[in-house]
Amino acid sequence: MTQANEAQDKADLPHVRTARDASDDEKLRRNPSNEDAKLDVGLDETFPGSDAPSNTQPGKGKDPAPSSGYDPEAEAELAKSK
Repeated sequence: MTQANEAQDKADLPHVRTARDASDDEKLRRNPSNEDAKLDVGLDETFPGSDAPSNTQPGKGKDPAPSSGYDPEAEAELAKSK
């Protein structure tokens, strides 16, 4: 492959940003409650993984966890009967 062909091959590739973005880390340091900064840092940390960052999962962060059907009163009654 010639140098001209190698240069053309590189020019045809899309730009890929680095896996860690220092500006995202700085935004999070300045404001630890910034949801966008948390997401950006989480995405950077999991790239190129397929799992979403934990702050986007149900029951994480602001949203309440989905109910598992656990009933503390019913459990207490069951414990008494044993």
